[in-house]
Amino acid sequence: MSGFDSTWLALREPADRAARAPVLVAQLSRHLATVNAPRVLDIGCGTGSTWRSLANALPDSVGWTLLDHDPALLDEAKKRMGERENIQFYQHDLTDVDGLPLKDVTLVTASALFDLCSDAFCAALSARLAMQSCGLYAALNYNGVMTWTLSLPLDAQVLADFNHHQRTDKGFGAALGPDATDCLHHHLAAHGFQLSCQSSPWRMDAGMKELQIAFLKGLRHPLIEIGNLSPAQIDQWILERISLIDARDSLCEVGHTDLIALPD
Repeated sequence: MSGFDSTWLALREPADRAARAPVLVAQLSRHLATVNAPRVLDIGCGTGSTWRSLANALPDSVGWTLLDHDPALLDEAKKRMGERENIQFYQHDLTDVDGLPLKDVTLVTASALFDLCSDAFCAALSARLAMQSCGLYAALNYNGVMTWTLSLPLDAQVLADFNHHQRTDKGFGAALGPDATDCLHHHLAAHGFQLSCQSSPWRMDAGMKELQIAFLKGLRHPLIEIGNLSPAQIDQWILERISLIDARDSLCEVGHTDLIALPD
Protein backbone atom coordinates (compact mmCIF):
# COMPACT_ATOMS: atom_id res chain seq x y z
CA MET A 1 0.00 0.00 0.00
CA SER A 2 1.22 3.51 -0.79
CA GLY A 3 2.58 5.44 2.20
CA PHE A 4 1.69 9.00 3.20
CA ASP A 5 3.85 11.68 4.74
CA SER A 6 2.70 12.89 8.17
CA THR A 7 3.25 16.51 7.07
CA TRP A 8 0.74 16.09 4.23
CA LEU A 9 -1.72 14.38 6.56
CA ALA A 10 -1.48 17.26 9.03
CA LEU A 11 -1.94 19.81 6.26
CA ARG A 12 -5.11 18.20 4.92
CA GLU A 13 -6.67 17.41 8.30
CA PRO A 14 -8.53 20.75 8.78
CA ALA A 15 -9.97 20.50 5.25
CA ASP A 16 -11.03 16.91 5.90
CA ARG A 17 -12.71 17.86 9.17
CA ALA A 18 -14.60 20.73 7.55
CA ALA A 19 -15.70 18.55 4.63
CA ARG A 20 -17.20 15.63 6.59
CA ALA A 21 -20.95 15.43 6.09
CA PRO A 22 -22.46 16.45 9.48
CA VAL A 23 -25.70 14.58 8.78
CA LEU A 24 -23.80 11.28 8.65
CA VAL A 25 -21.74 12.07 11.75
CA ALA A 26 -24.98 12.67 13.65
CA GLN A 27 -26.41 9.40 12.30
CA LEU A 28 -23.27 7.61 13.42
CA SER A 29 -23.55 9.04 16.92
CA ARG A 30 -27.18 7.96 17.25
CA HIS A 31 -26.33 4.44 16.12
CA LEU A 32 -23.41 4.02 18.53
CA ALA A 33 -25.53 5.34 21.41
CA THR A 34 -27.80 2.31 21.01
CA VAL A 35 -24.92 -0.17 21.47
CA ASN A 36 -23.56 -1.42 24.78
CA ALA A 37 -19.78 -0.77 24.98
CA PRO A 38 -19.37 0.18 21.30
CA ARG A 39 -15.93 -0.16 19.72
CA VAL A 40 -14.69 1.56 16.57
CA LEU A 41 -11.86 0.17 14.43
CA ASP A 42 -10.26 2.92 12.34
CA ILE A 43 -8.36 1.31 9.45
CA GLY A 44 -5.62 3.26 7.69
CA CYS A 45 -5.69 5.57 10.71
CA GLY A 46 -2.53 7.53 9.84
CA THR A 47 -1.80 9.91 12.71
CA GLY A 48 -5.33 9.65 14.14
CA SER A 49 -7.22 12.35 12.23
CA THR A 50 -10.49 10.39 12.15
CA TRP A 51 -10.43 10.05 15.93
CA ARG A 52 -9.67 13.77 16.34
CA SER A 53 -12.54 14.64 14.01
CA LEU A 54 -15.13 12.32 15.55
CA ALA A 55 -14.30 11.66 19.20
CA ASN A 56 -16.15 14.69 20.59
CA ALA A 57 -19.17 14.04 18.35
CA LEU A 58 -19.64 10.42 19.44
CA PRO A 59 -20.78 8.98 22.78
CA ASP A 60 -18.17 8.90 25.57
CA SER A 61 -18.68 5.14 25.84
CA VAL A 62 -16.99 4.49 22.46
CA GLY A 63 -13.68 2.63 22.57
CA TRP A 64 -11.25 2.92 19.67
CA THR A 65 -8.69 0.73 17.95
CA LEU A 66 -6.46 2.65 15.53
CA LEU A 67 -4.92 0.45 12.86
CA ASP A 68 -2.31 1.22 10.22
CA HIS A 69 0.39 -0.67 8.35
CA ASP A 70 2.96 2.11 8.91
CA PRO A 71 4.67 2.00 12.33
CA ALA A 72 5.96 5.57 11.95
CA LEU A 73 2.42 6.91 11.52
CA LEU A 74 1.20 4.85 14.48
CA ASP A 75 4.05 6.25 16.61
CA GLU A 76 3.07 9.77 15.58
CA ALA A 77 -0.57 9.04 16.47
CA LYS A 78 0.48 7.84 19.92
CA LYS A 79 2.56 10.98 20.48
CA ARG A 80 -0.24 13.30 19.40
CA MET A 81 -2.99 11.52 21.31
CA GLY A 82 -1.14 10.51 24.46
CA GLU A 83 -2.11 7.66 26.77
CA ARG A 84 -5.87 7.17 26.76
CA GLU A 85 -7.72 4.37 28.45
CA ASN A 86 -10.19 3.80 25.62
CA ILE A 87 -7.70 3.76 22.70
CA GLN A 88 -5.61 0.87 21.40
CA PHE A 89 -3.11 0.87 18.53
CA TYR A 90 -2.63 -2.01 16.11
CA GLN A 91 -0.17 -2.49 13.27
CA HIS A 92 -1.56 -4.56 10.40
CA ASP A 93 -1.26 -4.95 6.63
CA LEU A 94 -4.59 -3.73 5.26
CA THR A 95 -4.40 -6.09 2.31
CA ASP A 96 -4.96 -8.92 4.83
CA VAL A 97 -8.72 -8.44 5.19
CA ASP A 98 -9.22 -11.80 6.90
CA GLY A 99 -6.77 -10.77 9.63
CA LEU A 100 -8.50 -7.52 10.59
CA PRO A 101 -9.28 -7.58 14.34
CA LEU A 102 -13.08 -7.30 14.11
CA LYS A 103 -13.98 -9.20 17.28
CA ASP A 104 -16.29 -7.01 19.41
CA VAL A 105 -16.05 -4.17 16.86
CA THR A 106 -19.29 -2.25 16.28
CA LEU A 107 -18.09 -0.04 13.45
CA VAL A 108 -15.15 0.21 11.06
CA THR A 109 -14.13 3.71 10.01
CA ALA A 110 -11.79 4.79 7.23
CA SER A 111 -11.00 8.23 5.83
CA ALA A 112 -9.63 8.92 2.33
CA LEU A 113 -8.86 5.23 1.90
CA PHE A 114 -11.25 3.44 -0.41
CA ASP A 115 -10.39 5.38 -3.57
CA LEU A 116 -6.96 3.72 -3.22
CA CYS A 117 -8.48 0.25 -2.92
CA SER A 118 -9.60 -2.35 -5.44
CA ASP A 119 -12.98 -3.89 -6.16
CA ALA A 120 -11.70 -7.18 -4.69
CA PHE A 121 -10.70 -5.44 -1.44
CA CYS A 122 -14.14 -3.80 -1.10
CA ALA A 123 -15.88 -7.09 -1.83
CA ALA A 124 -13.80 -8.96 0.75
CA LEU A 125 -14.23 -6.27 3.41
CA SER A 126 -17.99 -6.07 2.81
CA ALA A 127 -18.29 -9.82 3.27
CA ARG A 128 -16.30 -9.74 6.54
CA LEU A 129 -18.36 -6.84 7.88
CA ALA A 130 -21.55 -8.72 7.07
CA MET A 131 -20.25 -11.83 8.79
CA GLN A 132 -19.49 -9.80 11.94
CA SER A 133 -22.66 -7.63 11.74
CA CYS A 134 -20.31 -4.66 11.82
CA GLY A 135 -21.06 -1.24 10.31
CA LEU A 136 -18.86 0.97 8.15
CA TYR A 137 -18.24 4.71 8.00
CA ALA A 138 -16.20 5.42 4.85
CA ALA A 139 -15.47 9.14 4.63
CA LEU A 140 -13.76 11.43 2.14
CA ASN A 141 -13.66 9.09 -0.83
CA TYR A 142 -12.51 11.02 -3.91
CA ASN A 143 -15.33 11.12 -6.47
CA GLY A 144 -13.64 12.47 -9.60
CA VAL A 145 -14.62 16.15 -9.22
CA MET A 146 -11.96 18.85 -9.38
CA THR A 147 -13.07 22.35 -10.35
CA TRP A 148 -11.81 25.93 -10.14
CA THR A 149 -13.86 29.11 -10.34
CA LEU A 150 -11.05 30.59 -12.46
CA SER A 151 -10.41 28.25 -15.37
CA LEU A 152 -7.27 27.48 -17.37
CA PRO A 153 -7.06 25.80 -20.79
CA LEU A 154 -5.47 22.58 -19.49
CA ASP A 155 -7.90 22.00 -16.58
CA ALA A 156 -9.97 19.34 -18.37
CA GLN A 157 -6.89 17.37 -19.45
CA VAL A 158 -5.39 17.57 -15.97
CA LEU A 159 -8.59 16.22 -14.45
CA ALA A 160 -8.86 13.39 -16.99
CA ASP A 161 -5.23 12.38 -16.46
CA PHE A 162 -5.44 12.56 -12.67
CA ASN A 163 -8.59 10.44 -12.63
CA HIS A 164 -6.86 7.96 -14.90
CA HIS A 165 -3.94 7.77 -12.48
CA GLN A 166 -6.32 7.35 -9.53
CA ARG A 167 -7.34 4.01 -11.06
CA THR A 168 -3.78 2.63 -11.11
CA ASP A 169 -2.44 0.22 -8.46
CA LYS A 170 -1.88 1.84 -5.06
CA GLY A 171 -0.98 -1.39 -3.30
CA PHE A 172 -4.35 -3.19 -3.37
CA GLY A 173 -4.53 -3.95 -7.08
CA ALA A 174 -6.21 -1.69 -9.65
CA ALA A 175 -7.59 1.21 -7.59
CA LEU A 176 -11.20 2.31 -7.76
CA GLY A 177 -10.41 6.02 -7.72
CA PRO A 178 -13.60 8.00 -8.39
CA ASP A 179 -15.68 4.80 -8.45
CA ALA A 180 -14.93 3.89 -4.81
CA THR A 181 -18.23 4.89 -3.22
CA ASP A 182 -20.33 3.28 -5.95
CA CYS A 183 -18.34 0.06 -5.59
CA LEU A 184 -18.70 0.01 -1.81
CA HIS A 185 -22.41 0.75 -2.10
CA HIS A 186 -22.86 -2.16 -4.52
CA HIS A 187 -21.09 -4.73 -2.35
CA LEU A 188 -22.60 -3.58 0.94
CA ALA A 189 -26.12 -3.44 -0.47
CA ALA A 190 -25.72 -7.03 -1.67
CA HIS A 191 -25.17 -8.01 1.98
CA GLY A 192 -28.29 -6.19 3.15
CA PHE A 193 -26.68 -3.15 4.79
CA GLN A 194 -28.72 0.04 5.21
CA LEU A 195 -26.83 2.73 3.32
CA SER A 196 -26.57 6.52 3.43
CA CYS A 197 -24.32 8.76 1.30
CA GLN A 198 -23.56 12.48 1.41
CA SER A 199 -21.24 14.78 -0.48
CA SER A 200 -18.15 15.97 1.46
CA PRO A 201 -16.09 18.22 -0.83
CA TRP A 202 -12.98 20.18 -0.03
CA ARG A 203 -13.68 23.85 -0.79
CA MET A 204 -10.31 25.59 -0.76
CA ASP A 205 -10.00 29.37 -0.92
CA ALA A 206 -7.01 31.63 -0.25
CA GLY A 207 -7.27 30.79 3.46
CA MET A 208 -6.11 27.27 2.55
CA LYS A 209 -3.25 28.45 0.35
CA GLU A 210 -0.63 26.13 1.85
CA LEU A 211 -2.87 23.09 1.29
CA GLN A 212 -3.68 24.20 -2.26
CA ILE A 213 0.00 24.59 -3.13
CA ALA A 214 0.83 21.17 -1.71
CA PHE A 215 -2.14 19.64 -3.52
CA LEU A 216 -1.17 21.21 -6.85
CA LYS A 217 2.47 20.20 -6.55
CA GLY A 218 1.31 16.70 -5.62
CA LEU A 219 -0.44 16.41 -8.98
CA ARG A 220 2.85 16.68 -10.87
CA HIS A 221 4.04 13.10 -10.48
CA PRO A 222 0.71 11.42 -11.39
CA LEU A 223 0.33 13.67 -14.44
CA ILE A 224 3.87 12.92 -15.63
CA GLU A 225 3.26 9.18 -15.16
CA ILE A 226 0.16 9.30 -17.37
CA GLY A 227 2.18 11.14 -20.02
CA ASN A 228 -0.43 13.04 -22.02
CA LEU A 229 1.08 16.38 -20.99
CA SER A 230 4.76 17.27 -21.14
CA PRO A 231 6.61 18.13 -17.90
CA ALA A 232 6.89 21.71 -19.15
CA GLN A 233 3.13 21.94 -19.71
CA ILE A 234 2.44 20.48 -16.27
CA ASP A 235 4.88 22.81 -14.52
CA GLN A 236 3.43 25.84 -16.29
CA TRP A 237 -0.12 24.82 -15.37
CA ILE A 238 0.88 24.37 -11.71
CA LEU A 239 2.59 27.77 -11.63
CA GLU A 240 -0.45 29.47 -13.17
CA ARG A 241 -2.79 27.71 -10.75
CA ILE A 242 -0.68 28.80 -7.76
CA SER A 243 -0.66 32.38 -9.05
CA LEU A 244 -4.48 32.40 -9.08
CA ILE A 245 -4.98 31.22 -5.47
CA ASP A 246 -5.04 34.79 -4.08
CA ALA A 247 -7.23 36.16 -6.87
CA ARG A 248 -10.69 37.52 -6.05
CA ASP A 249 -13.39 34.80 -5.96
CA SER A 250 -10.80 32.05 -6.50
CA LEU A 251 -12.02 28.71 -5.18
CA CYS A 252 -10.94 25.12 -5.77
CA GLU A 253 -13.36 22.26 -5.08
CA VAL A 254 -12.22 18.65 -4.81
CA GLY A 255 -15.16 16.28 -4.56
CA HIS A 256 -15.51 13.52 -1.98
CA THR A 257 -18.36 11.32 -0.82
CA ASP A 258 -19.06 9.95 2.67
CA LEU A 259 -20.89 6.65 3.17
CA ILE A 260 -22.42 4.91 6.18
CA ALA A 261 -23.45 1.25 6.05
CA LEU A 262 -25.29 -0.22 9.04
CA PRO A 263 -26.32 -3.87 9.44
CA ASP A 264 -30.02 -4.68 9.57
